[in-house]
Amino acid sequence: MLAHPAHFFALGCGSGLAPKAPGTFGTLFAWASYILFSPYFGEFQLLFLLTVAYLAGIWFIDRTGRALGDPDHGAIVWDEIVPFWLILLLLPPGWLWQAAAFVLFRFFDITKPQPARYFDEHVKNGFGVMADDLIATAYTLLALALIRLILF
Repeated sequence: MLAHPAHFFALGCGSGLAPKAPGTFGTLFAWASYILFSPYFGEFQLLFLLTVAYLAGIWFIDRTGRALGDPDHGAIVWDEIVPFWLILLLLPPGWLWQAAAFVLFRFFDITKPQPARYFDEHVKNGFGVMADDLIATAYTLLALALIRLILF
C-alpha cells in the first residue's frame, strides 16, 4: 500500500500501519512532524499548506479507501494528521497546550460527537472521513479556549 503516493500519504507515511491504535500513532506522527517542519514557514504559509494537504487528503483517502475496500480503514490516518497540524498551528505556545490538545483531539476523534458522527456514519468517502476529524478539531479548539478562559 505504500507504493502509490496517495496510499503513502493516506496511511500517514506509514504511521497508520501500527498494529494497535493507528489513529493515535497518526496523531503522534502529526505532532512530531509539525515540530520538525513548522519553523520553516510563516503562519499564512502553514495555513495555505494545511489547506492544500486537507484538500489533497480527500483524494488520498478516497483512493486508498477504495483500494482497501473500506472508505475509513483504520490504517488511513491522514484525517488525523492534517487536522492535528491545524490545532498545533492555532495553539498558544508550550508543550503542555500541545499535550492537552493531543488528549482532547483523540477523545473527540474516538467519541465522535455530533455532527462528526453523522459524517462518520453517512458520508462514506474521502470528504466524510476528513470532515469528521475537522469537527473533532473544532471541539478540541473550543475545549482548549474554554480551559484558557477559565484558568487564565
